[in-house]
Amino acid sequence: MTSSVREWLNLSVRWFHVFAAIMWVGQTYYFTWLDGHFGKLEKNAKGTPAALWMVHSGGFYTVEKQKSLQVGPERVHWFRWEAALTWLSGMVLMFLVYYLSGGLIDPDVAEISQGRGIAIGISVLVFGWLLYDLALRSFLGKSETGFAIFSLIMTAAIAFGLVHVFSGRAAYIHLGAMFGTIMTFNVWERILPAQRKMIAAAATGATFDAALGAQAKLRSKHNTFMAVPVVFIMLSNHFPVATYGNTYSWEILVGLVLIGWVAAKIIRQT
Repeated sequence: MTSSVREWLNLSVRWFHVFAAIMWVGQTYYFTWLDGHFGKLEKNAKGTPAALWMVHSGGFYTVEKQKSLQVGPERVHWFRWEAALTWLSGMVLMFLVYYLSGGLIDPDVAEISQGRGIAIGISVLVFGWLLYDLALRSFLGKSETGFAIFSLIMTAAIAFGLVHVFSGRAAYIHLGAMFGTIMTFNVWERILPAQRKMIAAAATGATFDAALGAQAKLRSKHNTFMAVPVVFIMLSNHFPVATYGNTYSWEILVGLVLIGWVAAKIIRQT
């Protein structure tokens, strides 16, 4: 593959990845915003259906939250492919930029082979998801503060390990990719299965388990908190002196994550 073809391929996949991510993150924030505002309205609704009025482009819109399915399952619109396409295009970029090139390993950091580096990188994505999922379903998931502290400690430990194995740029990207993997598997392995069960129960008139909706809502909430740090990390590639090339690279990486969580909390409350 010539350098020109590789560059056009890289650029095309990157365009696709960015637009897919815009659609996914935009929808995630929109629905969590809706859910938050419905929660406030329901406290003051006194039994009457809560509705949100909005204005956009050339019209007015009203949205109501329903507790039962009033149409056939075939008329329910799903939001799922944006997450899958964002992650898949991101993995293609990972292979193009790091796994099939020299951007992954820095001999001044660690003397490891490309194959071993790839194995470590993929393991970080897989075990990052497993660790998050197991922790959230354990006693840690019962406390929002406790889980946040645990997540920050594990993020710091992984960031520290990555900068001592990969090149600075690859270390940053792998932490962002780990968050992106967790977000994608949240959608496909936890949120969508719960929604399928909810729709199947509602379609037959049965009462679905309220815990299904609560868990799906919690995973969506976590996705909004991971989205902002991922964007920060992706942008950091353009500022090597301030981020991955800095003496305090892993501390700055953890700082970007923490700032992203704070920013996400502010965005969710507006």
